Amino acid sequence: MTRESRLYADALLASFGAFQQFFKTEAVGGILLVVCAGAALVAANSGWAHGYHALWDTRLTLGAGDRQVSLTVHQWINDGLMAVFFLLVGLEIKREALAGELASPRQAALPIAAAVGGMVVPALLFVITSKPGPSLHGWAIPMATDIAFALGALALAAPRAPGGLKVFLAALAIVDDIGAVLVIALFYTNEIVWHGVVMAGVCLAVLAALNLLRVRALMPYLLVGVVLWFYVHESGVHATIAGVLLALTIPVRTHINAAEYAGRTRRLLDEFDRTETGDRRVLTSKGQQEAIFAVGKANLEALAPLLRLEHALHGLSAFAVMPLFAFSNAGVSLSGMTGDRVTLAVILGLLVGKPLGIMGAAFAAVRLRAAALPERVNWTMLFGCAWFGGIGFTMSLFIAMLAFEGSPLLDSAKIGILLASACAAVIGGIVIRQGLPASGGGH
Repeated sequence: MTRESRLYADALLASFGAFQQFFKTEAVGGILLVVCAGAALVAANSGWAHGYHALWDTRLTLGAGDRQVSLTVHQWINDGLMAVFFLLVGLEIKREALAGELASPRQAALPIAAAVGGMVVPALLFVITSKPGPSLHGWAIPMATDIAFALGALALAAPRAPGGLKVFLAALAIVDDIGAVLVIALFYTNEIVWHGVVMAGVCLAVLAALNLLRVRALMPYLLVGVVLWFYVHESGVHATIAGVLLALTIPVRTHINAAEYAGRTRRLLDEFDRTETGDRRVLTSKGQQEAIFAVGKANLEALAPLLRLEHALHGLSAFAVMPLFAFSNAGVSLSGMTGDRVTLAVILGLLVGKPLGIMGAAFAAVRLRAAALPERVNWTMLFGCAWFGGIGFTMSLFIAMLAFEGSPLLDSAKIGILLASACAAVIGGIVIRQGLPASGGGH
């Protein structure tokens, strides 16, 4: 095999390996979410309940002078740390739209159709089931899918599921996230403070200017992004939207293109081979050391800032932000809890509306020849993924907080979310395993 062929093969393997690493990170993160949610339930229903709730009610103030933000620990997690999660969501959306599963209309048709069906039907079921009045404000709760939890459930139930199934579920959850972001921005925004909106617009203009000026260093974007978060918070729009807005301005252009990268690395590999001293120890060859450092520089110049930031945030989101969110939000007292219409509406939305909406829309898209099933994926496997779509968990809890903050309806919604998400995970796993070939599927 020629060196050019090896480089091409390595690039293909790296591309597939990047998704595998993403899947692995999200899967392990999903398992950690379950552990943290369980710990929260134990803490909220034990002798530690008072201390558990007191911890989240502790107030912290950051800033100086007139530019102070005073929030409880719980609010810092939901408004501050969750902005990091939404930044990651925004980066994933932008990447998928430009060069991923959502870039081609044919590829995107199936997950988009499935996600839309999986948002509309649960919301309608919630509205039909709920009582008229304040409870209707939670109509968007069963629309959401937790990407980390869903991929974690798929990894546990069918670790050797076809790659197309994993990509479909990830793309569906990302489209679902787009819907959740729009719903939060349009329907769960408090009274608008126009000074904050104007200043947030100025921050966005600065970020856009950095992009147009081809600034590839991430630090200027992140610093302006912190200021953007402050003014979005001040504007009355939920502060996490700042994460998505920041993501849309992160550059995707690279310093060198693919041809330049291939040519440079090819020359450097030739130099590496030429300066071999014979003992196969890099330390003894200055030429090889210089070639290695030059290849590292070329790697950075060929890697888009968006991908660098996305890679850096995956671990932080999966192993810190999301588990902390789950631990601070899943703690609901079960004593005397019998549930009410809100609990029932959430359960029906996630357990009936999600699979029904996802499968109905996917079936229609395929029958109309607007989309096709992924390679080696059958309808039973897709039905299992439709059940995994009913794992609302993190995103549903987040929307429930926005809809019912300070209301006793919040605990009712949480109970419905936790019960429905657990059932959806179990049922989805059973269905997918039924759809796999006798050998267990393949990669």
